[in-house]
Amino acid sequence: MAANDIHVRLCLQEIVKLDLEVKALIQDIRDDVQTNEELDEVNVKIRKKLNSLRIKIEELERLGREQDREEDRSVILKNVENHRERLTSNTTSLRKTNIAVKLAIDKWEKDELFSGNTPRKRNINSKESLTKAASSITESLMELNQTMESQVQQGEQTMKVLLTSSNTISDTQDELKSMGSHIHTSKNLLTKYGRREMTDKLLILIALVFFFSSVLYVMKRRLWPG
Repeated sequence: MAANDIHVRLCLQEIVKLDLEVKALIQDIRDDVQTNEELDEVNVKIRKKLNSLRIKIEELERLGREQDREEDRSVILKNVENHRERLTSNTTSLRKTNIAVKLAIDKWEKDELFSGNTPRKRNINSKESLTKAASSITESLMELNQTMESQVQQGEQTMKVLLTSSNTISDTQDELKSMGSHIHTSKNLLTKYGRREMTDKLLILIALVFFFSSVLYVMKRRLWPG
């Protein structure tokens, strides 16, 4: 891929970075958002990230379709498919999280209104959750890179096998053509020899007829002279 390889890798890194940031913001909604105003602010950030992520995935698809080698194109487009599935998963997760947190905020505000208590903070360790999410995404990226390298190597091996098979087929075709030429020559020789054999038999037959005619003539002259 040469120069294109650099653009592909940079695009992949940006996609993973944006995906991680979206997941982190969704986790922030679960852990830290206490009011509807905060929920709206985080959602504005997430929507921008999701839009940027969609653009980068489209850019990766374009780079994939521009590849010269079919193996590279197939691997990159497979990555595009995987990232689109993750984008859909993030969107679904965001929607479910918004609904759950919205209901929780409404319930909490209602309870606080009737109880007269001061607002409470949730005791969830968001940093630990974010670290786990980052670790999971990093492992996924490593798996994707390993899969890409493996598929490219398999593609190269397949191409070598196809080239070898092509050369073998070409050699076989040449041998078949040569054999065909020899067979044609042999057929002509056999036909020629067959004709010569018929001519020889005819000459022998004529010679025998002449011989017996001569013998009969001589015998006739001796037995019935004059």
